[in-house]
Amino acid sequence: MEVADFSGWVKGFPGLMVTMSTAGQVELFSNEILEYFGKTPEELRGWQMTDAVHPDDLSRVITAFTDSVTTGKPYRIEHRCRRADGVYRWFQVRALAVRGRDDEVTGWFVVLSDIDDIKRAEEAMRQLQLEMSHAAQIATAGELAASIAHEVNQPLSGIITNASTCLRMLDGDVPNVEGARETARRTIRDTKRASEIVARLRALFSKKEFALEPLDLSDAAREVIELYSNDLQRNGITVEDALADDLPHVMGDRIQLQQVIMNLLRNASDSMSAVEDRPRKLTVGTDRDDDSVRVTVRDTGVGLDPENVKQVFNPFFTTKDGGMGIGLSVSRSIVDSHHGRIWAAPNDDLGSTFAFSIPCAALEATRT
Repeated sequence: MEVADFSGWVKGFPGLMVTMSTAGQVELFSNEILEYFGKTPEELRGWQMTDAVHPDDLSRVITAFTDSVTTGKPYRIEHRCRRADGVYRWFQVRALAVRGRDDEVTGWFVVLSDIDDIKRAEEAMRQLQLEMSHAAQIATAGELAASIAHEVNQPLSGIITNASTCLRMLDGDVPNVEGARETARRTIRDTKRASEIVARLRALFSKKEFALEPLDLSDAAREVIELYSNDLQRNGITVEDALADDLPHVMGDRIQLQQVIMNLLRNASDSMSAVEDRPRKLTVGTDRDDDSVRVTVRDTGVGLDPENVKQVFNPFFTTKDGGMGIGLSVSRSIVDSHHGRIWAAPNDDLGSTFAFSIPCAALEATRT
């Protein structure tokens, strides 16, 4: 199938995409490519995209592209591209060869995923590690570094998975255009979440207060369930919504509290991964708990040893093979910073229940 056949959907692709000739010249492009590089369609056609590559990255890009043109193999590389206003941002660039009827390479599909916020987070972590090397309490510093990696890797894994899926859907005689668009939208969603987490990390590094706002924990939980729904479905887990309406708002940092909910969902999912003799069911609920709002995550997993109940929130304690013992410890720190409490208990029948509660906004206002 020739490249020209794809002009309609390439233009409307929800992300940065171009098709290129074997000489590296732009042929087709999405609308977002025009906006990012600030060029007219006439200027973009036949343009050598290497003109916008950062000089320090140019030799690597040329080497990678030349090798791919020679072998016909897909390539993946990270480099900086200059925006219309002169600012460089980091991208993960993936390309897939377009082949003619005789299997010769006639061009390339190229997808650019913005990873600039992730790169900045990596740099911030490197700087933090340098500062922590002078810290007196090595254990505390180690816990902080591990928690940062844990939180950033969640959306990063989603970005990489969705980008790979998008390219696979574009491969073949009849590309799965709708599927590619959906995975591109999920990539954008996960990138935005990564950016929000990075913003919170920057606030942490600068010792700024987290962003308190009135929020509905039921709505916050629904957003997390939607974000994690694909992973739950892949693991054969059904979700029961027990989220109450018309609950009082709490005062909290939305992203941090959603990280707590995400950690509890992942913990519940992991506990059910080996279950084969019963349905894998996850119940997420909210309700009023005196002057607080409670979030409850109940699973039908392997259960919780009563002897471990008091240890599960300790740093580095884990019962998982290869686990880091960080997620629940980070969750406890976040809940503590919101003047709340978090706990766990084995169910009477199967599985376990994890829950946390945050003071209502009216009560919290009396603390300030």
